[in-house]
Amino acid sequence: MPSWQARFFNRFVRVFVRRRDWGNAEALVRRTRRLFGAPVALQHLALLGIRHERVANGSVRGEWLARPRYKTGVLLYIHGGGYVSCSAATHRSITTSLARRIGCRVFSADYRTAPEAPFPSALDDVVATYHWLLAHEMPGTRIAIAGESAGGGLVLALAQLIRDAALPAPACLVALSPWTDLAGTGPSIRANDGRCAMFRPENMPAFASVYLNGAPADDPRASPLYGDLGRLPPVLLQVSSSELLLDDARRVHDGITAAGGSSHLTIYEDVVHGWQLLTPFVPEARAAVREVAQFVRQHLEGRPEDAAQ
Repeated sequence: MPSWQARFFNRFVRVFVRRRDWGNAEALVRRTRRLFGAPVALQHLALLGIRHERVANGSVRGEWLARPRYKTGVLLYIHGGGYVSCSAATHRSITTSLARRIGCRVFSADYRTAPEAPFPSALDDVVATYHWLLAHEMPGTRIAIAGESAGGGLVLALAQLIRDAALPAPACLVALSPWTDLAGTGPSIRANDGRCAMFRPENMPAFASVYLNGAPADDPRASPLYGDLGRLPPVLLQVSSSELLLDDARRVHDGITAAGGSSHLTIYEDVVHGWQLLTPFVPEARAAVREVAQFVRQHLEGRPEDAAQ
């Protein structure tokens, strides 16, 4: 049974966010940028007790977040927002929480969004960010990668490109309610229609078309479900039982394990898509962030056997 806080946010999102038709591309982008992400006041409140530094270096943009005393290791966080909205600032509720709980530095990436910068601009930017981290961190520094929704899809697409380019591999990957199939072929897209508090099935192709701008939806750089899921670092997946993207996570998990990889999938009961951003207000969000922090910390510290227990 979801907590009363989770049920409250489910109802709130159903009333103020969910709709079958977001309008044309211009209206969709405008509404999404107005509705998605934390209010400005909460963005600033999240920085209390956190060292904050903005970065703008060519295609690498974002912000460093860390406790005043931090451990070695870096977490690269990639925000969601349907590829059309949000930023490092809008996601400080989760990035600062992870910086506190893990104790490492967090680099929260700002990537270009559609329609101004369609596919593959977002992926190009996070690839550039990973190269930049490799070049600027001390040799041997362990880097983990995490993200939610569209950011979760980017995490997996980035990991596939890192592997194929024979770059130093991340310590681990975390994909929260990842959007891994922009073609929208997962059974849960229809099965969870009406149960998902945030989206309707018609929304998936609408958002995808703005980002893809004519590119095929099954291109693995946009939909990592269709890519090679073998030889990836250990992966933690989280998803809600009631969201449309349930099978986007389940099928990736199945693909990784079938390829002999390490994947842990946690399904939370009837919480809103991206509920992890509701920390500290929702118990399920706090639990999800604790799970992510433990998973990342153990792999950054080089003890993956602990995380598998």
